[in-house]
Amino acid sequence: MATTEPLVEGSTAEEVAAAVPVPAPEAGLKHKLERKWTFWFDNQSKPKQGAAWGTSLRKVYTFDTVEEFWCLHDQIFKPSKLPGNADFHLFKDGIEPKWEDPECANGGKWTLTSKGKGNLDTTWLETLMALIGEQFGDSEDICGVVVSVRQWQDKLSLWTKTAANESVQMGIGRKWKEIIDVSDKLTYNFHEDSKNRGAKARYTV
Repeated sequence: MATTEPLVEGSTAEEVAAAVPVPAPEAGLKHKLERKWTFWFDNQSKPKQGAAWGTSLRKVYTFDTVEEFWCLHDQIFKPSKLPGNADFHLFKDGIEPKWEDPECANGGKWTLTSKGKGNLDTTWLETLMALIGEQFGDSEDICGVVVSVRQWQDKLSLWTKTAANESVQMGIGRKWKEIIDVSDKLTYNFHEDSKNRGAKARYTV
């Protein structure tokens, strides 16, 4: 199968979606996941004039087996293959990675900021495996994860549903920090607060 790097570099969301290889059916037992997950792609480096935020967001592929996940990850979904100002998302199927989605509307996000790209692929993969492997005790409160590649720094954000439930959010934040094994501070912002520039984090771990 051909490498996808040229397809992602500078590609639009539509081009990436069209280029995703459909995992070939193989003989043998499939390892079913607890639920379906969907990859999304958003290239904000090529906004159309006057377009609202989120108009370039595209659903790329929905999967529910371990085998499909590894095929998709190995072929396409690595942050190191992203151009600047692009985002990859992995969300539970049925939830769109937008504040306006009913499942996200009262939520928020834990964020890890990274100034070096060396560990980004590893941290992203560890988070993906924890999500599809249901490693979080409060997994029902999790919506998904977003990796945002920018020129000066990259961000990994874990979206959750009930921002005001401090005990649940602190539990998720501590577990995520343990999974990705970082000493950096993780911060949690309500989506409602994030609409205002300079909003302060509500929780930290």
